[in-house]
Amino acid sequence: MDVPRVLTSAAATAAGAGRGRRQGADWLHLAHDRWVQLDDALDGREQLALLAQGLPDDAAFSHLTAAHLLGAHVDLPARPTVALTPRRVLPQRAEVVTRIRTLAHEDVVERDGMRVTSGAQTFLDCAAVMSADELCAVGDALLRSGAVTAEELADRLARAGRARGVVRARAVAPHLDARAMSRPESQIRWWLVDSDLPPVQPQVPVRDRWGTVVAHGDLGWEEWRVLEEYEGRQHAERDQFERDVDRYSLMAADGYLLLRFAARHRNARTVVDRSRRALLTRGWRPPRR
Repeated sequence: MDVPRVLTSAAATAAGAGRGRRQGADWLHLAHDRWVQLDDALDGREQLALLAQGLPDDAAFSHLTAAHLLGAHVDLPARPTVALTPRRVLPQRAEVVTRIRTLAHEDVVERDGMRVTSGAQTFLDCAAVMSADELCAVGDALLRSGAVTAEELADRLARAGRARGVVRARAVAPHLDARAMSRPESQIRWWLVDSDLPPVQPQVPVRDRWGTVVAHGDLGWEEWRVLEEYEGRQHAERDQFERDVDRYSLMAADGYLLLRFAARHRNARTVVDRSRRALLTRGWRPPRR
């Protein structure tokens, strides 16, 4: 990633850009005594790359900032989070949130020239600040992007001791699945996993009467022929809408009951209640207590 050079106020002034000149739209005040002359607008990753030039050598972007950089479906925070090794005096920077972390060599990776906490470390850090369903979505995305493997995650959690969030991380980790295709799909799956319903399966194959796979459902129970789909805004686009109609008619033609969820349904109570009622109509019975 090519980024402009970061200048101090003195260096910018020496280059002909005094205080008044630096108030123009072509200059960015990146941090305390850190200025950048812009040729084009910078996206979030490019701004982080610039910010990294003024951080200590042991700094690594962490938590939600790292999750975003590693491919999870989270927005880039307005103030990035940076992990630093313990020190007597902690640098105070208004533009970043600083966290103290003792990180092993394998807990830090490089992305686009920036130091970032590894997928496993990022998952553990996020567990301290996220609900279980949101954490499941982050973990699924990290697995799918290749930022972490199940083995790497298990190794990191094994040596996590009593780290903040480790109980939640250990509860969610066994249920992560790289087949999840979206954040809402991961959240819905977690709510179902965390209920007394039978184990739910991602990407359920829909077979016709000859056994040929003709479609896939986001989630479901093949045994009871119940499927679930989450429909985001992209499903309203004409081409996607027509593909969806084709898939749904194939599902119905082969005897599947389809539950469709949208943004208004994204809560555990609605999802679990409707899933339970659908399963009951197909012969499932809850286990006796």
